[in-house]
Amino acid sequence: MRIAVAIPCYKVTQHVLGVIAAIGPEVHTIYAVDDACPEGSGRFIGAHNQDSRVKVLFNPENRGVGGAIVTAYKAAIADGMDIVVKIDGDGQMNPTLLPQFVRPLLRGEADYTKGNRFFRPESVQGMPPVRLFGNAVLSFMTKLSCGYWNIMDPTNGYTAARTCVLAELPLERLEKRYFFETDMLFRLNTLRAVVKDIPMDSVYADEESNLQIGIVLPEFLRKHAARLWRRYVYNYLVRDFNVGSLYSLFGTLLVLSGSVFGSVHWLNSTNSNHPATSGTVMLAALPIMIGIQCLIAFLHYDVSNIPTEPLSRSISKPPADES
Repeated sequence: MRIAVAIPCYKVTQHVLGVIAAIGPEVHTIYAVDDACPEGSGRFIGAHNQDSRVKVLFNPENRGVGGAIVTAYKAAIADGMDIVVKIDGDGQMNPTLLPQFVRPLLRGEADYTKGNRFFRPESVQGMPPVRLFGNAVLSFMTKLSCGYWNIMDPTNGYTAARTCVLAELPLERLEKRYFFETDMLFRLNTLRAVVKDIPMDSVYADEESNLQIGIVLPEFLRKHAARLWRRYVYNYLVRDFNVGSLYSLFGTLLVLSGSVFGSVHWLNSTNSNHPATSGTVMLAALPIMIGIQCLIAFLHYDVSNIPTEPLSRSISKPPADES
């Protein structure tokens, strides 16, 4: 298979040449995307790079890391690449790990792989506590909104993807900035693509990340809530109606009806100074308890409903001698 590397370039002139030099010979093409960099990353690479595999692409305006990667994805699809690995140009992602990311794709075990800095306890020892907590919170929100309960570290940008799967995605509609990686997972789940985590260590160069958890967390909460709702409607009401749909609908109905019934009678007993009867209390509590059990059953069903059959097996082109 033809493997490509996508490198978003924005204020990375101090590190990008070292990143390119560390990329192994198994890579066919390297796409360096100048995302309207004020330092002229594209021109810098063109002037100083000696690697013939490098193709410099230019965005006419700054589109964020997501917009830069989409530019590289489109080029890789047009050039007939089979796998695209995304590596940042700031030196925080070790290019020598690339074989580990592409191996599950080559074996047909996954459609998309991503780094996980939480797999080994030693990997997070150098991670700032605030970032560690923020990533843990974002990981749980991603599990809820995207449906991939088997992954961690959703903001990790070290990824590899099959281009045949990327071609099925609405690339132009993907988030362009910090929510790009999470939105990618949401879109992949709608295709039932298989995503696998790859253990990796945290690496912090002298470049500071622009992702500030305290600032982006409210925005992420809103976007996660929107995608959770869209995933639920699409997977449990539109595309399929299954036992999980029944659990969620009956659970929500029972919890709401019990809460409303109990609240009304509680207000009446408070205003009239007459305590509610045990029968009234049970009529309020029983639907809530049963409803909570139904919602827990729905959550269990959703956790067990992660995709397991790689999409690329059914949509990739067969070898020439088998077509």
